[in-house]
Amino acid sequence: MYYLGIDLGSSSVKVALVDAESGKKIISLHEPPNEMEIVAVNPDWAEQDPNMWWMHLCNAIKRVTVEAKVNLSEIKNIGISYQMHGLVIVDKEGKSLRNSIIWCDSRAVEIGRQALKDLGKEFCGEHMLNAPGNFTASKLKWVIDNEPEIYKSTYKFMLPGDFIAYKLTGKMATTKNGLSEGILWDYKQDNVAIGLLDYYGIDKALVPEIVENFTNQGVVNEQASKDTGLPLGIQVTYRSGDQPNNALSLNIFNPGEVAATGGTSGVVYAVSNNLEPQEISKVNHFAHVNYTNSEPVIGTLLNINGAGIQYRWLRNNCGNDSYEVMNNKASEVEVGSNGLVIIPFGNGAERMLENKNVGTHILNLNLNLHNNAHLYRAALEGIAFSFVYGIDILKKDTGELKVIRAGNDNLFRSEIFSNTVATLINQDIEIYNTTGAVGAARAAGLTDGNFDKFGENITKNDHVMTYKPLQNNAKYVAAYVAWKNELEMILKHK
Repeated sequence: MYYLGIDLGSSSVKVALVDAESGKKIISLHEPPNEMEIVAVNPDWAEQDPNMWWMHLCNAIKRVTVEAKVNLSEIKNIGISYQMHGLVIVDKEGKSLRNSIIWCDSRAVEIGRQALKDLGKEFCGEHMLNAPGNFTASKLKWVIDNEPEIYKSTYKFMLPGDFIAYKLTGKMATTKNGLSEGILWDYKQDNVAIGLLDYYGIDKALVPEIVENFTNQGVVNEQASKDTGLPLGIQVTYRSGDQPNNALSLNIFNPGEVAATGGTSGVVYAVSNNLEPQEISKVNHFAHVNYTNSEPVIGTLLNINGAGIQYRWLRNNCGNDSYEVMNNKASEVEVGSNGLVIIPFGNGAERMLENKNVGTHILNLNLNLHNNAHLYRAALEGIAFSFVYGIDILKKDTGELKVIRAGNDNLFRSEIFSNTVATLINQDIEIYNTTGAVGAARAAGLTDGNFDKFGENITKNDHVMTYKPLQNNAKYVAAYVAWKNELEMILKHK
């Protein structure tokens, strides 16, 4: 038997098939070959057509089932991971009424800022564990204000993963986890965030049915069977936003456990039981995949926009060295890059810096001393330092960290980056070879609630190596202190 996993990103749709018993990956691929289009009519906007997602998903599923040469009747369950915080609105027939306003669209920033001011930090923190921010609820308020005719025709709003589940099953539904990522869940009332809905003027009837995770959330219907080639009746048993799903993929379920990713942006996602967070404007708090009202497991998410994009910029503009060559050159430079400091925040406003747009800074450049190798090392260190800086903020809400796990990709392939983070936070960093689609496929089989067995399979199948803190950390600490002092001087003038 097999489980099918779907990971809906903003650049592609990934699909994976795993063995139901062992969790071993059978095949994984993505569609389209090039990146999906993001529509940006205005500079701060980012939209995608939900029907485009479905088209590419159907193509990917057909490819998986053909290339894996499996008996389709042996596919038992489906799990879905998806890009977080997006808004999809549909009419009674399930037709999307406009493009999805996706996660990186910032048109609703001021709407969320005003909501926090009017509702108060205490109310937002106590009930929703977050400032309303630029999340799904605020994006729907933008539609109310700017596209009233579309809002009048709206039957339900959904998150991107809810729409994919609907296309597979014909059932309009969502989860507590999903509502929490849209800042639409009231933890104190254990219900939809009526206080925020009322403030925004959002009709509660637009909220889809709420279904539990790791249960039958609907089955593949006749239309979906025609579109994808899947047999009728396969159950959808799991859905989650991509960052909670990434944590699940890395066996992160218990307080003190942390998942990290280091791609274009960086993410640190820590699990705790804290329902009284203090940093509601610098980090985000969501119901984790195994959240229940009786055992509230909260995922606290730190996002760093200016991460791998900094290193990629250097690759593209400093002679087109490959990442391997860049890493080798950087390794020949001493810790601290001979005083060269790079502040990597050049990819928009940083939430952990109170939404300040700091920009990238290259500081203390000595034209007689420094070369591109120093730039490479300083960039890796600067990104690592930004992770450490953010983790210090995150720990105020999560407490001490016990274990950090990361995927074997992008920044975590760099020994300089991983050793710097591990040494400064004094924690092992375990590296695993897994993906969101594989994690979603495995999660489709978690209907028995046996998280321990699930985690054992991940360790057996995916563990690659572990970075350990270096004992002689004095140079790392000195370099971090110098970097932090430069950052704080810049922040004073923003």
